[in-house]
Parts: sequence; C-alpha cells; structure tokens
Amino acid sequence: MGVSGVGKSTIGSLLSKKLGIPFFDGDDYHPESNILKMSKGEPLNDKDRLDWLRTLNRLAVNQLKTNSCIIVCSALKEKYREILAYSIESKSKWVFLNGSFEHILERIKNRKGHFMPAHLLKSQFDTLEIPKNAIEINIDQTPNSIVEIIKNEIISKSQFGLFGLGVMGKSLCRNLASKGFRISMFNRHVESKEEDVAVNFKNEFEELSTALAFDDIEFFVNSLQTPRKIMLMVNAGKTIDLVIEDILPFLSAEDILIDGGNSNYNKTKERFDYLKSKNIHFIGTGVSGGEQGALKGPSIMPGGDKEVYEKVKPFFEAIAAKGENNLPCCSYIGPEGSGHFVKMVHNGIEYVEMQLLAEVYTFLKALGNNPDQIADILESWKETNSYLLEITIDILRKKEGDDWLIHKIMDKAGNKGTGNWTTITTAQLGVPSTMIASALFSRYTSFYKDERTAASINFKAKDNSKPNITNTDILKAYQFARIMNHYQGFKLIIEASNSYKWELNLSELSRIWTNGCIIRSDLMVNLVEVFKSTDNLLTSDIIIQQLKSLKPSIKKVVSQGVLNELPIPNLSESINFLNCFTTANSSANLIQAQRDYFGAHTYQRIDDKSNKFYHTNWI
Repeated sequence: MGVSGVGKSTIGSLLSKKLGIPFFDGDDYHPESNILKMSKGEPLNDKDRLDWLRTLNRLAVNQLKTNSCIIVCSALKEKYREILAYSIESKSKWVFLNGSFEHILERIKNRKGHFMPAHLLKSQFDTLEIPKNAIEINIDQTPNSIVEIIKNEIISKSQFGLFGLGVMGKSLCRNLASKGFRISMFNRHVESKEEDVAVNFKNEFEELSTALAFDDIEFFVNSLQTPRKIMLMVNAGKTIDLVIEDILPFLSAEDILIDGGNSNYNKTKERFDYLKSKNIHFIGTGVSGGEQGALKGPSIMPGGDKEVYEKVKPFFEAIAAKGENNLPCCSYIGPEGSGHFVKMVHNGIEYVEMQLLAEVYTFLKALGNNPDQIADILESWKETNSYLLEITIDILRKKEGDDWLIHKIMDKAGNKGTGNWTTITTAQLGVPSTMIASALFSRYTSFYKDERTAASINFKAKDNSKPNITNTDILKAYQFARIMNHYQGFKLIIEASNSYKWELNLSELSRIWTNGCIIRSDLMVNLVEVFKSTDNLLTSDIIIQQLKSLKPSIKKVVSQGVLNELPIPNLSESINFLNCFTTANSSANLIQAQRDYFGAHTYQRIDDKSNKFYHTNWI
C-alpha cells in the first residue's frame, strides 16, 4: 500500500517471484468509470472506491482458500483497509511503502502510460492515513533491498510473542499456534532448574512446529514483527515490573506489551502510564478459563487504549471461546486498568459461587447423602447449570480406592489475592458487595484448622437431628443466593465504571462471560438480555419475580441452617442483604445519632428536605 508512484507494483511483482505466490495489481480491478475519472484529472471519492475495494476483498478471500497472494492497492484510509481485510484480518499483513512527496513526484513525472496525473499526487498525500499496524519501508533503497526486508519481516519473523511458559502460557501458545499464527515463545533460563523450557515445549507438540523458542530476551524480541505484540504470562506483582524492565531495552516505539496475569488494576494503571512515557503501549488483560480454557478458548478481557487493542484484536478473537452465534468471548472492556478490574470482580463472583456450592454440599451431607448421592442431586438441577456446578459433580464422584477423594482433602481453602483485592475495592468505593467479603472470610476462617478443631470439641452440638428441608428447598435457596451474588458483583462493576468514567457495558461483559470463563452459566446467558434494559438487576421485572418466588425457600433454608448449627455464611448473607436493601426506613438513624453523640458528626432530618446537617447536644 501507499500513494501512487511509490513503487507498489514493482515491489509487489518482485516479492511475488521471491516468495512464489500470485501477484495482483489492484489498479487492474478498477471499473472503467474510475479509470475515466482519474484520466480526466478528477480524484476518486469514497463512493467510487467502495465496489473496487470490495472486489479486492473478495479476490483475497477466494485466493486464501487455496494459496496466499500479494495484492497492490493504495489503501490510503483506515476504513479502506478495514474493507480490504474484512473477515481475513488475522491472515492479512500490510506493507506500507513510504517516501517523500518530492521523491515520488519525480518518479511520476518520469513514467509513461499511467493514468494518474502528477498533480493528483498531492490529493493522495492529503488523504493518506498512516497505518499503525504495518511493515513500513522507506523507498530510498533499491527494489531488491526492499523485497529482502519485507521477506525477512513476513517469513522469518513471528506475529506474536508469549513471555513465560507456565501452565497458562503454554496453553495460550498452543491455542495461538493451532489457529495458524506464527509465534515466538520465551522462558527464562535458570541453571539446573529451568533449562531449555521453550525448546522442549516446542518439541512436545506438533502444532508448535513453526514456533520459535528462546531463553534469551534480546533474541526473542528481535524475532517478532514490528510493532511487536508480546503477552506477559508471569506472576502478578513485582515479577511483572522486573520483566518489564528486563524487556524494555530491546523494544521499539509503538511496541505493545500485554499483561495476561491477574494483576491489580491500580498497578495496571501505573504501568500503563509508565510505559506510555516510553512510547510503549500496554494492555492489561484478564484471562479466565484455567488451563483448559486457555488451550481451547478462554474469556478475554482487555483494557487500555482502544486503537491499540484493535492491533491485537485478531489474535484475541481467534483464540477466545465462542458464545452464541459463534461470537468470540472477547471484547474491548475500557481504558486503563478496566480489563483487570472486571477480571478481579469475576474472581470475586467466582469466590461466592464456589462458597455457595460448598454450603449446598454441607446441607446435602447433613441430610445423610454420600458424595455420589449429592452428585446425583446436583446433576438433576438442570435449570441452574453452570461450569462450577459441573466440576463439583465430577469432584464428588471421584474415588481413591474404596473412599471418595473429597473425604481425604484438607479443609483449608487458599486464595491468590483477587478476592482480597475485590473486598478492599468494594470497601474503598463504598459498594456493599457483602457476599464476596463473606466468601473471602470463609476461606480465611478455614485456614485456622487447629483452632477450629479445638473449638468444635468445646462447642459441639448435642442435637443430631437433620435439617427439616427438602432438596428442592436447597435448590431454590441456591438460586436465590446466586442472583444476589451476581447483583452485588455487577453493582460493583457499574459503580467503578461511573467513578472512573470507564463507560463499561454490562450486557457485553455478560456476553463474554457466557463461555470460556469459570463463572459461565445459564444465569449469565440470561443476564445478557436483562442488562440491555437496566444496569440494576433489582429493577428488572424478571429478576424481581424470580427473587420473590425463591424468597420463602432461602428463609427456610437459612433458619434451618442456624438451628442445626451449619456454617452457611453466604446463603445467610444473601437474604440478610436483601432484607437490608429492601428496608425503606432502616436502623441507620440510630447509628448516625450515636456518631453525632460521641463525635459531633451531625445528621440530616427526614422532615427537612433542604439536606441541611444538624448537631444536637445530647447531654
């Protein structure tokens, strides 16, 4: 691509011979009306170009069914290039031939038999929108030198780089390679601990046969097409900053670093600003789905500058899970750290979903069911299907010898920080995501195993009776609590969006969480439509009716849990929260009076609509 006279046809023809693939000159596909107009010295408008560009797109699409090809086209505007590469973005590469106006003008004056008059060159320069994602070549070189540069960029260099070959990094590498992308892979070299990790990994899987493997950062970076696109799959925290400093000396302006780990969104914002000062782009990207999701299709949540996301979009959309209508479970989330923020809240919702299933397990066990029987019960709950429910069924069926494996697993639940960050964030923003906090504290409580064992002896219940509830009661209570969990999680997201001016789309976010991610479920599918009309689930007629019909069951189940001394913090919190939130006149007036009594914090009066604050001398 490039303006007329830059040498597109010459270079394209030579490159075609060098690579052994067909060559097509876009000028040959202009309709007679366009050629006649340009011959009269009249520049083409967008309407003139539309059918021509579509014709070239069809040519490329048809050619790619059996081969590759080289097409020459001016493609001066970004919207022209979007038409030309429509539906084949991930299989297209732009080469931008660039030169000075004076140099190209001299060329045009000296060539014969071409329909482009020299005076139209200025209009082309005025129209030209410099591509941001192309191999840019200056024409102040011999044609053979230019061809060699292009060949090396296209053939020898990779399209995408993965830095860090842990579980997720390896799975993403295989996913990208299986989609036809040429990738470079890097893993550090640690004597006697991590040696030849990338090379050994490459040799292990057939789909990685064309991938390049490195344990030297400079060689890894130099193996990539520019602007480079490098995804960092390393541990969140200081490791990310250390890696950024290690890789920075080898990067060029406009290169793109992608953090695919579970980083804190505040740190993502800091890294975004820091790298921007170095002319390096940064995209904080949430990736959910675990090892199998990363391999077969995760849910991907990128945040950063939208125009930069467009450059990595073909890669992300190709490897993402596919939802309804085969749409990728990947979408631009918003600016700065918004991608990592929604991934953090995703994990907070996940904490609660896991805790609720643990509490359901507690109830069903208290009713005298063994793990197989509990699995059968859960399997019958088709109307509340979810990924976490499915894996819970598999877990409960797993045996080791004559006993179920679940009986041998220590009851100490770990966490990697995202639940903690979500709880801190909900407190900082003043949003009552109480179920996420409760799920987190349940994990913390579980870790005090020795103290819990001693306390169980001191406070052991004497009553061995079973809860007076049915499996259906438990199912409905579970459904109620899940709705409240999703309300609180999405409420936190929309409040953060308003606070940070991110303009997040809850319906689109729900859509990319319908497959690939850990919290995918039938409920999430339903929320896609619900969020098209409201950002507040508690104002949706559908949700209101569901909660009303389920409320008697959650009240019954929670009361039976308390009476039978069963630990059900999240089930109980779900109804406690709704009771608080649906109380028009709460007891907070007493709290505010107490604050004014000991601290003169003042209060407002319900009989004064002016919002004036009062203080009383209470003594």
